[in-house]
Amino acid sequence: MTSNSARVQAVFQIANREPLPATGPERLEEIWAENVFNLSKMQASLPKSVFRSIKNTIVTGDPLDPSIADAVATAMRDWAMAKGALYYAHVFYPMTNLTAEKHDGFISVQGDGNVISEFSGKVLVQGEPDGSSFPNGGIRDTFEARGYTGWDVTSPAYIMETDNGSTLCIPTVFVSWTGEALDKKVPLLRSIVAMDKSARKVLKLLGHTNVAPVNSSCGAEQEYFLVDANFASQRPDLLLAGRTLFGKPPAKGQEFDDHYFGAIPERVQVYMQDVECILYKLGIPAKTRHNEVAPGQFEIAPFFEAANVASDHQQLLMTVLKHTAKKHGFVCLLHEKPFAGINGSGKHVNWSVGNATQGNLLDPGDSPHENAQFLVFCGAVIRGVHKYGPLMRAAIATASNDHRLGANEAPPAIMSVYLGTQLEEVFEQIKTGTVTESTQKGVMDLGVAVLPNLTKDAGDRNRTSPFAFTGNRFEFRAVGSSQSVSGPLIVLNTMLADSLDWIGNRLESELAQGVELSTAIITVLKEVMLSHGAVVFGGNGYSEEWHKMAVEERGLSNLPTTADSLPVLKEEYIEDLFEKTGVLTPVELESRFEVYAEQYILSIEVEAKLVVTMAKTLIYPAALEYLSKLSTTMANLAGLGIAMESEVAKTVSELASSMMTTINQLSAALEKHDFATTEDKMHYCANTLRPLMDEVRSYADALEGEVADSLWPLPTYQEMLFVK
Repeated sequence: MTSNSARVQAVFQIANREPLPATGPERLEEIWAENVFNLSKMQASLPKSVFRSIKNTIVTGDPLDPSIADAVATAMRDWAMAKGALYYAHVFYPMTNLTAEKHDGFISVQGDGNVISEFSGKVLVQGEPDGSSFPNGGIRDTFEARGYTGWDVTSPAYIMETDNGSTLCIPTVFVSWTGEALDKKVPLLRSIVAMDKSARKVLKLLGHTNVAPVNSSCGAEQEYFLVDANFASQRPDLLLAGRTLFGKPPAKGQEFDDHYFGAIPERVQVYMQDVECILYKLGIPAKTRHNEVAPGQFEIAPFFEAANVASDHQQLLMTVLKHTAKKHGFVCLLHEKPFAGINGSGKHVNWSVGNATQGNLLDPGDSPHENAQFLVFCGAVIRGVHKYGPLMRAAIATASNDHRLGANEAPPAIMSVYLGTQLEEVFEQIKTGTVTESTQKGVMDLGVAVLPNLTKDAGDRNRTSPFAFTGNRFEFRAVGSSQSVSGPLIVLNTMLADSLDWIGNRLESELAQGVELSTAIITVLKEVMLSHGAVVFGGNGYSEEWHKMAVEERGLSNLPTTADSLPVLKEEYIEDLFEKTGVLTPVELESRFEVYAEQYILSIEVEAKLVVTMAKTLIYPAALEYLSKLSTTMANLAGLGIAMESEVAKTVSELASSMMTTINQLSAALEKHDFATTEDKMHYCANTLRPLMDEVRSYADALEGEVADSLWPLPTYQEMLFVK
């Protein structure tokens, strides 16, 4: 049996696999949010006074009344147990981009040996998981294990169904014994509070007397790859690092663009329908599905939701994608760059702000030059991106996302704002102190009578911008596919709160001097554009000209790696931003730098160790076996009087030797531990380990093109990307 027999068997099994039967109800209404303890279910099961109280907390942000907890807990338990749940879990979101949960039973043993189901308000409101092994960035010592979860009433509880049973899941915050945030939810909720306060102040200055709470909204487009589990199980790099550390590009990749928006493979479509059915039961409004650019890559996108709920739903979405893939014989890869040479995966975060009384505050309307409210909020965004662009870059900094940023598929690591032709013209007019007009939408006549005339927007879209305005929202395109959206949302909300606060103070100053409101608005926005307009760019963000112009002429930061960008979190002006808005204390901010830096270092070190192991135990032996077979063949030919020289043998020998020489260098580099600072270690990972890993890969991938396919030990790109 040849050494790649597992590959052969995998291809045969996949080629002959029948898709699972499609699931799903005939009507969406039959299952929508059936597993969510939402307001409608609360209203049906709670006393009117209790329901009214909890609704006010959820809808208007009123403080939670502790006296209602027992009634809510009882109703929640009865609902969950009626749906087959015997356990509950306080779900929280530590600083790992992952979800954590501790399961407890409703069971309570009585003195007579019998049991009852029990779930009190005290247990609902507060839990105590062991916090000793969650990253905390130095907030406390490892032996200090106490941590608390606290019920987040604004994000509804839900039932998570699995083949092994159902569990009541309760979204919570996670804090230390001393009260510091150890999670991503507490700072997100704080950022919403800060933004609401500043936004309401500005709206009242603009003349509004009835101002509802302002919240940000999020719609995150999730990209992912599907690889058959038979292949993934044979790839140690996919199993442990989430990406292929070796792999020769196939003869055909994505260059024909034939996968993008193409017909969805039958097996994949059944998987998607299964995912969507689960999401609908959880009240997650999945709207769009399609093939993405790269072969084997797909996308799912939901409707907009309030930022906090959207963040929780994003975590659930990633969990459902991965768990459901197993049922269908796939492995779902959320890594930003699982395959070299083809597009990686992002998670475009569509972000806007609004409320119930003024609506979407980033909607320009048909005449944006006359829409003072929009111009003020858009101007605040421009100021925020210019002032805090490095912080935005730090918010999406991970070892995996570094593979995308700056490549030909994703926005560069330079933060800029794309407004579109219409809005660029309006804000250019603002620089002069007068605004008189804006380009209007047009109509496109296609010259065919049976086709309708199409509305033509006043501006195009720009896929090379990391932060682009797309009609009534901004799209943060640089966020990585495996990331929690909480971090980016925290930064966007906080920088907007700061800019709105600045604008509000400036407007108050102008109005106090007797300046008319319309004049004061233009005066303040002119200041914004003259000081911060350098961040607005509508051209090709991938071009070398822009990279040079951005840094040398406009003074923007280019932070290509996580090692370059994470130290921004230690800058004094960033600490001041978070402290004055109340989003993060200096201790909490420092902890985040330490946690994210450690995750970056660990990610690189795990990959480097995998490179060494796989090269030594899989690739090098395959090369030696091939050389042995070539030598035997040459000897047999010589015995027949046929003299031949093998250029292939020479090439393979040289490549294998060079690979092992570099492997030894990488192994030695991994032994270095004497670093003065965390920053030094991060830069060592970025500038020493990563290049050595890439060099090893270059030799290994070249060997894949030389060694007989029957001896190659790893599933190939061609198989993983195209065999479904």
